[in-house]
Amino acid sequence: WVFLWEKGYQETDSVVSSVTTKVKGVTLTNTSTLGARIWDVADYVIPPQEENTVFVMTNVILTLNQRQGRCPELPDDKTECKVKNNCVPGYVSTHSNGIQTGECVPYNNSIKTCEVFAWCPVEDDYHIPKPAFLQEAENFTILVKNNILYPKFNFSKRNILPTVNSTYLKNCIYDSQTDPFCPIFRLGKIVEAAGQNFQEMAVEGGVMALQINWDCNLDRAASHCVPKYSFRRLDNKDSAHTVSPGYNFRFAKYYKDSNGTESRTLAKAYGIRFDIIVFGKAGKFDVIPTMINIGSGLALFGVATVLCDIVVLYCMKKKYYYREKKYKYVEDYEL
Repeated sequence: WVFLWEKGYQETDSVVSSVTTKVKGVTLTNTSTLGARIWDVADYVIPPQEENTVFVMTNVILTLNQRQGRCPELPDDKTECKVKNNCVPGYVSTHSNGIQTGECVPYNNSIKTCEVFAWCPVEDDYHIPKPAFLQEAENFTILVKNNILYPKFNFSKRNILPTVNSTYLKNCIYDSQTDPFCPIFRLGKIVEAAGQNFQEMAVEGGVMALQINWDCNLDRAASHCVPKYSFRRLDNKDSAHTVSPGYNFRFAKYYKDSNGTESRTLAKAYGIRFDIIVFGKAGKFDVIPTMINIGSGLALFGVATVLCDIVVLYCMKKKYYYREKKYKYVEDYEL
């Protein structure tokens, strides 16, 4: 077990890794608010580069042309009002879009809310777009470039193997059966391989893990040290955990017109964050662990004799018979 299965004759080392990513894909949306619009990498990968992580926006709530000023707050049990006295000047809560001015103003024909000094109009995120705004994101691809090093053995390699040429790299898509070493992954297949539905996940977002395993036996040729990919969902999709599901955040793009008036477009972005997790262990023959394990094995032979004696002399049915054969009782000469 120790020598053959656990390779007790080898010295081991843990992997040191670096990861870079590149996403590709273009999609078209056509809505009454935005009209026909092309979305490319610069629009939906936010930020452009992260460490071992890439976020792809799949759904969004846009609030266009916001300017700082006075406007009605979104209606809820704390902001709805009937008279001015219901609103407190300077009041702000955790979920406020701005600071209350103390006025009670119409939100629509039937509801009045407290006026706030904020970026107006305030964002309305009560209704998340379904289906997801960027449905075609499942056809986007991500190129993962991974370099690994085992410093103890001065062994380095990358997941774009020496056998891969530029022609193959431009056309391949990872498949566990046909293309297990292609470093380009279709987003829909990553989610599917983890047992999830991409279009469902795209609505409110989530977190996926793309795992790269580098377990290598360096007593063999370097060509046998290859990456193994696996996928899983990291955030909780359990129906019992329905409060604040998915993954989202806000960002804004700011503008100034010729008069110096500042405005912004606020985006609440929902999407999937792909975490690239690299792990692995390498082993190579070394005299020291070999001798240590041989010594441990020899020591166990001595322990085995003691254990066998205990079992035979105290646990077996014929223990008295064995005890008579093992020990010879003699009378004391003095007596």
